Amino acid sequence: MSVASEFVNYSAEKLALYLSRIETCLDKLTTEQIWARQSENENAVGNLILHLEGNTRQWIIGGVGGQPDVRDRPAEFHARAGASCAELKGKLRATVEEAIHVIRGVLDDGLTTRIKPQGQDVSVLEAIFQVVQHFAGHTFQVILLTKLFTHEDLGFYAYLNQPVGKKAASQSTAP
Repeated sequence: MSVASEFVNYSAEKLALYLSRIETCLDKLTTEQIWARQSENENAVGNLILHLEGNTRQWIIGGVGGQPDVRDRPAEFHARAGASCAELKGKLRATVEEAIHVIRGVLDDGLTTRIKPQGQDVSVLEAIFQVVQHFAGHTFQVILLTKLFTHEDLGFYAYLNQPVGKKAASQSTAP
């Protein structure tokens, strides 16, 4: 397998993992918790989900995949309520699945193609990397907010507490 193929596959797998972590979190939160803010200088979980959906759509589906850029970035942060858990999950899942399809379709020599998402001149490789690391950062914010609201261990790293011989069999891909 080429380095380019490794990068593309790893990136797609990470987006899928982060999506599943966010979905786990959303399932534990009430609508009020999803849209709760401690101050106007903070984003609610709902805002983070809208933001991830918009960013992924703009950079991967639009930038890499060539679809029209329809993002309204300010609206992602101005929302104070609205979408339910099911709506947020559905929209984010559809976007990530489409983005994964676009990413997996990038050929080795396509990683150096120049694109301009958000007016920035970047390679396709840079765009994919930007989205994966951006998604990771906000995923961890959602995880932290979920832990603060629920006071629960979300179980993402439970395999680390198993005896050494059992770890390999049950280990999930940790971020």
